Amino acid sequence: MPTSSPKSQHVLVLNSGSSSLKFAIIDANDGHEIISGLAERLGDKAPSIKYKFNGTKTVIDLAANQAHAEAINTLVSLIKDHNLDDQLIAVGHRVVHGGEHFTQSVLIDEKVIAGITQSATLAPLHGHANLLGISSAQASFEGLPQVAVFDTAFHQTMNEVAFLYALPYKLYTEFGVRRYGFHGTSHFYVAGQTAKLLEQPIEQSNFISAHLGNGCSVCAIKNGKSVDTSMGLTPLEGLIMGTRSGDIDPGLFNFLTTQLNYTAQQIDNLLNQKSGLLGISELSNDCRTIEEAAIAGDKKAILAIEMFCYRLSKQIAAYMVPLQRLDAVIFTGGIGENSDIIREKVITQLAFLGINCNPQANLNARFGQEGVISCKNSHVKAVVMPTNEEWVIALDAANIVKEL
Repeated sequence: MPTSSPKSQHVLVLNSGSSSLKFAIIDANDGHEIISGLAERLGDKAPSIKYKFNGTKTVIDLAANQAHAEAINTLVSLIKDHNLDDQLIAVGHRVVHGGEHFTQSVLIDEKVIAGITQSATLAPLHGHANLLGISSAQASFEGLPQVAVFDTAFHQTMNEVAFLYALPYKLYTEFGVRRYGFHGTSHFYVAGQTAKLLEQPIEQSNFISAHLGNGCSVCAIKNGKSVDTSMGLTPLEGLIMGTRSGDIDPGLFNFLTTQLNYTAQQIDNLLNQKSGLLGISELSNDCRTIEEAAIAGDKKAILAIEMFCYRLSKQIAAYMVPLQRLDAVIFTGGIGENSDIIREKVITQLAFLGINCNPQANLNARFGQEGVISCKNSHVKAVVMPTNEEWVIALDAANIVKEL
């Protein structure tokens, strides 16, 4: 859990995607953002950097086809122009897949790079982008410690019963085919903050955390540790998401290839980019757009929301098996923090758990506001807790630097 310290500990946090680079300088003591921004459309015709500093938003246009290295070079200049470079103690990198190599955040060296490279085969789109961000940052911030913080690390406390697939065992032992889970930094953060809000020790807390955004996952947290989660080998498994299908019958692959002549790449694109809320609604992957259409009576938009909530409610209910006892359901992420409509539907479907929605509290807990949104007489609490993955990354980086 983040705690305060009298000395400033500024960490540059980098989240490198295939065509984007999200960045922020965070004070690890309190999570305060000194500067934050996004380089987007990298490698395209019109890349740019948008950032916020001292309440002012600025856009910098980059030259056509500039990619991660050039974006980080521009970021270095930006940091120096604002006299922020002397205060940096480390660079923290969000790394999506750590496989079984990494159960906690680590200082990046050649051995760590090799481990990340090996794990990148399990999530090629994210993994290779993460490596590109690391190599660019190492070149631009020579001398600063670089720390990798893994989305998968929090879930390494799952046991074999939860993480294995019912496949030939050697696929696990020889190739690492198993369930890893993602959004670990988010689930870890909101669990700690919820325990603080409810004034109970995290070591004695049982939560089900729902991270709902364009990517969605649920995590069963028992006594502060992840014991199961809905994403698997890749971020495709589990819930309905913005453009991802979530769970499907594996037999669909054979049908698509033999009956419709789909290639493996076309199937991957279908399941990751054209399905989910977008595929059902045939309108958008943005929950806000779909909710507006549903209110206006659009039948496919209504269906998309109903399916999303039904699958989410089923997954939450299923995690009563490993937990047995539940203190709270936590909603976080872009949808989880802002959609009072979806939260109320899910809570209503989970009424048998002894949880009831307080409509006014639910409405108030939007746009960055945390709070308990269940009724006072609810046996199980419902909590909205804004996530702050960047703070977790900054804090881990700062703690590792302390030990150098």
